[in-house]
Amino acid sequence: MLSPEGERVARPDYDGYVADLTPESLRGLYRDMVLTRRFDGEATQLQRQGELGLWASLLGQEAAQIGSGRALRDDDYVFPTYREHGVAWCRGVDPVNLLGMFRGVNNGGWDPNSNNFHLYTIVIGSQTLHATGYAMGVAKDGADSSVIAYFGDGASSQGDVAESFTFSAVYNAPVVFFCQNNQWAISEPTERQTRVPLYQRARGYGFPGVRVDGNDVLACLAVTRAALEHTRGGAGPMLVEAFTYRMGAHTTSDDPTKYRSEEEREAWGAKDPILRLRRHLEREGYADDAFFAALEEESEALGRRVRDAVRSMPDPDPMAVFDHVYADGSAQVDEERKEFAAYQASFEDAPAHAEGGN
Repeated sequence: MLSPEGERVARPDYDGYVADLTPESLRGLYRDMVLTRRFDGEATQLQRQGELGLWASLLGQEAAQIGSGRALRDDDYVFPTYREHGVAWCRGVDPVNLLGMFRGVNNGGWDPNSNNFHLYTIVIGSQTLHATGYAMGVAKDGADSSVIAYFGDGASSQGDVAESFTFSAVYNAPVVFFCQNNQWAISEPTERQTRVPLYQRARGYGFPGVRVDGNDVLACLAVTRAALEHTRGGAGPMLVEAFTYRMGAHTTSDDPTKYRSEEEREAWGAKDPILRLRRHLEREGYADDAFFAALEEESEALGRRVRDAVRSMPDPDPMAVFDHVYADGSAQVDEERKEFAAYQASFEDAPAHAEGGN
């Protein structure tokens, strides 16, 4: 629907799903992507500075996440992986709250039910089963809301995803499976994971699948709205494959230069989702220099807020790791708590080294 040069392309089968977009809402989509990228870049730098233990960047996948995230209704429920920072932004989750787990100060950072946005899931693919079960409950309750499960091309090879496809199809669950195919499962390319395009896998389970340009925010918005409408209508699940590209590393512990070429990255850089929409805004006269300048200031302010907030996060109580393990307690956990408390106390009781000593 948007070419890399920012030209609007007619798609009669999906144009109706974005017919309500105004210049203001297009500027809003652009703002969403810019601020999400700014936050993501700040988090990467914080990890490099030792403030976070790890970070999974979404660089290059902003259109897939903002487009699909803005297609959701408030009563829809989201089950993310660990990279859906843009979707979290659309759901109103404070970006700072995404960082607590990666700093090691909490196990999540937000109440999932406050924004209908589940906690990040580190285990690859398991959230698709959570989403399927939740969607089965939605159907039994007779609600017209939908569920969306995010996962990557690598996760599509997991048995959990295959099981979720089976259960959702059999129970006609209102769930959209949104696969961000960024073409690299860490160092494994997609062609070594599947013989067919990922969206075609849905056919074997008895529900439709569609591939969308994951670097086109309008196309992602339109296709996700259509998919959600399909599931709300009682037609069962649907698979969306957003064909995009991971511009950065899998996580900050990864070095993509070891397994992919710079030429490939540069080719995808020309399809940058933010630049694509900016060109469209400029081409149509929907945004001026003042808008872009104000957004740059807002972006820098967000970066400063995130930096200050992360560095001021209080350390957790070391003993809290033993809380809430079992609802009714456990003799083994009690013993482990006692041993760890004694270990912690040993540092407090140790005599201080004499000045100049070893």
